[in-house]
Amino acid sequence: MQVLDRRKAMAIVPLLRLAFRPFFLGGCGLALLAIPLWLAALHGSLGDWQPAGGWLAWHRHELLFGFGLAIIAGFLLTAVQTWTGQPGISGKPLAALAALWLGARVAWLVNAPWPVLVVLELAFPLVVAVLMAVTLWRVRQKRNYPIVLLLLLLTVVDAVAVYGLVQGNDGWQRQGVLGGIWLVAAMMVMIGGRVIPFFTQRGLGRVDAVAPWPWLDWLLLAGSALIALLYITGPALLPNVGVGVLFAVLTLGHAVRLWRWHDRGLWKVPLLWSLHVAYAWMALACLGMALWHLGVAINPSLAVHSLTVGAIGGLILAMVTRVSLGHTGRPLQPPAGMTLAFALLNLGGLSRVLVVQWFPLQGLWLAGLCWTLAFALYAWRYAPMLMRARVDGHPG
Repeated sequence: MQVLDRRKAMAIVPLLRLAFRPFFLGGCGLALLAIPLWLAALHGSLGDWQPAGGWLAWHRHELLFGFGLAIIAGFLLTAVQTWTGQPGISGKPLAALAALWLGARVAWLVNAPWPVLVVLELAFPLVVAVLMAVTLWRVRQKRNYPIVLLLLLLTVVDAVAVYGLVQGNDGWQRQGVLGGIWLVAAMMVMIGGRVIPFFTQRGLGRVDAVAPWPWLDWLLLAGSALIALLYITGPALLPNVGVGVLFAVLTLGHAVRLWRWHDRGLWKVPLLWSLHVAYAWMALACLGMALWHLGVAINPSLAVHSLTVGAIGGLILAMVTRVSLGHTGRPLQPPAGMTLAFALLNLGGLSRVLVVQWFPLQGLWLAGLCWTLAFALYAWRYAPMLMRARVDGHPG
């Protein structure tokens, strides 16, 4: 039976053998195209072409629910096979799921009729949540049930954003996206809290792992989810002392985590420092939001872009770089150019958060250029890996 299953798995085209392959490739491809399109729209170079809701709505929605959710789906639907011992989605079902994701992206760009857009857009995160739930339920792996809840909540906030689109209500669109951003932050808290110290220990050959503090893990997870709820319901949209205190607590919690995970040796390993720097951006985003809510005169958009560009973008680039190597049977040594990609991504974050305050146009274009080059380097170096069979001959 195992021989037959192996032969069946090896008969599948490599791109469809595990979920990380099409979704890392598609998600990073979208990241590579999205920012140039957005900058071209700002420059007025796209003429009368308008995606659903206009270019601003498309920009903030697609970088979260298009790019971000594709990477999350690829990672989770691949990792769940390791977590549970159950086979992951592959072959024709995976092709159908990838086509669903791609169909929603096209529907936004061509301003498809809203019933078509709504069905395609909301079906994808819902199907991913169901697939995760079924696989985890088979082995009663309760530890990972919160992931299913986060995926379902992402579906709900996406529905809020889409409802705002259909109703022409920019406020609902914005609240849905902001709620989604902080739900992704909660996902980073949960997954990052596991993999960053583990990868650091393995990457540096340390014998003793950093012992987790469950109370801190749950505090940061619940706090991030609560922030998302406060955005979707409204209180976090305006300065609020209570929300500011919550953000301050999250800032302290993230800083404590970084301090406990730190090892001087990690700064010599790009696959490690990229993870830690990305997590530091999340602490910085929480600090910026805390200051704004507590009355300091800063632009909250800068804190949001610390999270979206520095933390989410940075963690995604670091994770897809490492996961793609491991799951294609390669040594954990990134190909030439990826250290530069990590540096460019973080330079783009600094430009979007700091340089724009003094040189708005130049800072925006520099940030866009750095982001685009970073993901172009990933696509150049990793697309061949994702479309070819594992080098060690194993399925997957």
